[in-house]
Amino acid sequence: MLYHIFYHLSSVFSPFNVFQYITFRAGGAILTSLLICFVAGHYIIRKLETFKIKQIVRTDGPVTHLGKNGTPTMGGLLIMLSVVVSTLLWAKFDNRFVLWLLVGTLWLGFLGFCDDYLKLKKKDSKGLSAKGKLFGQTVFAAFLAAYLNFFPSNLKFATLVNVPFLKGFFIDCSFLYILFVIIIIVGSSNAVNLTDGLDGLAVGSIAIVAFSLALLAYFAGHLQIANYLKIINVSGAGEISIFLFAVAGSCLGFLWYNSHPAEIFMGDTGSLFLGGVLGMSAVFIKQELILVILCGVFVVETLSVFVQIYCYRRTGKKIFKMAPLHHHFEMLGQFETKVTIRFWIVGVILAIISFASLKLR
Repeated sequence: MLYHIFYHLSSVFSPFNVFQYITFRAGGAILTSLLICFVAGHYIIRKLETFKIKQIVRTDGPVTHLGKNGTPTMGGLLIMLSVVVSTLLWAKFDNRFVLWLLVGTLWLGFLGFCDDYLKLKKKDSKGLSAKGKLFGQTVFAAFLAAYLNFFPSNLKFATLVNVPFLKGFFIDCSFLYILFVIIIIVGSSNAVNLTDGLDGLAVGSIAIVAFSLALLAYFAGHLQIANYLKIINVSGAGEISIFLFAVAGSCLGFLWYNSHPAEIFMGDTGSLFLGGVLGMSAVFIKQELILVILCGVFVVETLSVFVQIYCYRRTGKKIFKMAPLHHHFEMLGQFETKVTIRFWIVGVILAIISFASLKLR
């Protein structure tokens, strides 16, 4: 909105010229989303308490988590509000990637809201059925995959997947690329959802990934930088960075209230859409496999659940004391804050490795 208003007035007042620069608007987006969370945070928490929208903690989890019962949840509404408002203010409305990301935010956010609502209504930690949740995610991902099949981010590399650390090496997924896109989006959405189990763990990790993806999106949208780094150039990808900086700012603002001891949880209302938009962004900028490295924390957390279920069904024995993995470390006696911070450190290391892959080829 601000771009369309002020940039066209730059002929009258030349300082408005700054609105043409993605870097300026990205800075505006991260600050705006951060401030919205700061300002609206206390109000949202009070309203959630008034309407008794509070967390129902699973009884089979760590004993230390029982004290979190009754903490306001659905804080994803605050994150969603700050992301959408900040994006509408600073991004271009005519960018197709931004429009898709906003639609994905609202759709997956609504799906998460339904899940949280059913948990409250049933007064049980189980909300929307796994099949229902998966169906809603898959339908959206399928529509997006079909769109990219007809209108790819880069026509020359439409079904090609770049392999990190290998210069000019691509895997042609051909007609299976549609399925690949669906797996990326649905998988990332659920991976973040599974990781959201400790105060600040998921939202802090998302901030790291969103910031990293924002830089990659800016590189992909800049022809000279893309050519220099030998990555796929995607016209209009620079605007994705504005959305992702808004996500990073929102997560940092939410972390102010979600850090231990958490005053609010984001619930599935936040985790489903945040994971989904990370997957969408990686697909748009043709960095699908780098996402696997960037989201290594989420990937390992998800794998720990699958391994635990598989081994228990096959042998009747558990590999971990409890899954996802962060609960395993808790059950070993490590403090929640220590586990969270160590996972953040791993996330930063994975981000560094991801950027190193651009040159170590």
